[in-house]
Amino acid sequence: MLHQLSWKVGGQQGEGIESTGEIFSMAMNRLGYHLYGYRHFSSRIKGGHTNNKITVRPTPVRAIADDLDILVAFDQETIEVNYKELTENGIILADSKFEPVNPEDSKAPLFSVPFTEIATELGTSLMKNMVAIGSTAALLNLPIESFQAVVDEIFGRKGEEVVKKNMEAIQRGYDATCELIGDKVGKWELEPADGKRRMFMIGNDAVALGAIAAGSRFMAAYPITPASEIMEYLIKKLPKFGGTVIQTEDEIAACTMAIGANFGGVRAFTASAGPGLSLMMESIGLSGMTEQPLVIIDTQRGGPSTGLPTKQEQSDLMAMLYGTHGEIPKVVIAPSTLEEAFYDTIQAFNIAEELQLPVIVMTDLQLALGKQTADPFDYSKIEIRRGKLNLGELPEKDPKEDFKRYEVTEDGISTRVLPGQLHGIHKVTGNEHDETGKPAEAPGNRRNQMDKRLRKLNYLNFKDPIYVDAPHEEADVLIVGFNSTRGAIEEIRPLLEQEGIKANHVHVRLIHPFPANELRPYADRAKKIIVVENNATGQLANIMKMNIGGHNKTFSITKYDGTPFLPRELKTRVKELLD
Repeated sequence: MLHQLSWKVGGQQGEGIESTGEIFSMAMNRLGYHLYGYRHFSSRIKGGHTNNKITVRPTPVRAIADDLDILVAFDQETIEVNYKELTENGIILADSKFEPVNPEDSKAPLFSVPFTEIATELGTSLMKNMVAIGSTAALLNLPIESFQAVVDEIFGRKGEEVVKKNMEAIQRGYDATCELIGDKVGKWELEPADGKRRMFMIGNDAVALGAIAAGSRFMAAYPITPASEIMEYLIKKLPKFGGTVIQTEDEIAACTMAIGANFGGVRAFTASAGPGLSLMMESIGLSGMTEQPLVIIDTQRGGPSTGLPTKQEQSDLMAMLYGTHGEIPKVVIAPSTLEEAFYDTIQAFNIAEELQLPVIVMTDLQLALGKQTADPFDYSKIEIRRGKLNLGELPEKDPKEDFKRYEVTEDGISTRVLPGQLHGIHKVTGNEHDETGKPAEAPGNRRNQMDKRLRKLNYLNFKDPIYVDAPHEEADVLIVGFNSTRGAIEEIRPLLEQEGIKANHVHVRLIHPFPANELRPYADRAKKIIVVENNATGQLANIMKMNIGGHNKTFSITKYDGTPFLPRELKTRVKELLD
């Protein structure tokens, strides 16, 4: 039996490739397996090669597998693009319709299965993906009944006959494959899972659910890959909680609308990717200057310009820190797992209101769109903190005096009130201003207001700014990353240990203000520091050098070809730097 299975389905976009992967994943998830799925897709609506690679095992998994055990191909391009990932024990199941050809240097046997032919006999070629599911079930020795609940859920609303036909397609695919491959039936059977029900979701869903749990009731956004699923999720869910989603004309409007909603007392946010973040920069400055809470989700993708809209990259880091003109306090958080994406989104709303400033939650395409299993979130951990928001009665004052909304305080945080509140009238402007909001340019006032705003970061309440897996007091190497590189690093650290390399791992979860005091002890006690990131210029490595030094022993492993790090690839590159 296998401990881990790597399965991939590929074809042209619009052919049902995503739904094939979804049905397979849902069935394996309901059997209690842990899954990690990653989709490769083209930057177009229809056509172009797409594939869905899913790693399955009975123990937790947070990275894409290096190799491939089963490749399900709906066209020849899928074979040509992906066959080199197959192991010597792998197999290709290809639709006989396109007369598949196995490359001469292929390690794996190819079996031509009549996916489309069987589906057409059952009434429609659209069911070829269900035939392919049955074919996979034969390889894994899975009972057909494993897929019944999934088919009921997906097709039940279309009627009993449709459900019956789809189950028949799975059975026909199973039978045809058993007849074709003979003694290979069940060769890829997995070790039993625990049968425990887990969530199966993408990072964008976790962020969206976190926003609801945080009490957000307004989202303004413009569709953009890979952030759109956040908006799409909330369009369906937020109205059930009395909330609203507005699709704006552009990202500038989305950001300013979110600022306005927060000014009105509603927890509001927006979500975008690199190009949209660029458009928001002036508005982020407005949030900082007017001290209005603002949460922005930035799902990083390949840049610059339109760049690689559907590919992995982590190159927005410097833009998030320094993109805004002038100097304002801001917080930048970088979750690395589904769980962190959920809980950190909640923390972002708390911090935005407590410190009255913009908070950016940065993810990347791999985390945003990678679909994986997770245990149910613990809602008892949720805490809502609204800071110095005064919703009660304000002290009476001279009618000629405005409320000191920007009063200079020891912690830099002033009392916040809502529009229309009695005795709370004040001015709000993007200009520098005095304590009541009235524009003021005097040097002394400017220093006082700048110092006041910047002091806020000294009072940041963010738990666990770094994730630590550091069993060694003195390490040969400290591997550092952020966002989705965590999975690949977690996979290779024990493998390095097996080869006698003392490796520690720290993942940075708070990018700004940088957790120098927390990270420095691990850096000091390592012979070498290797920073792993999906960009060309080593942005996190440079931030680390600025904050904790270690220039002479800090090295970068970068990757910027649009694909995520694979464990074996990363392990090889780490060892090269250690030699």
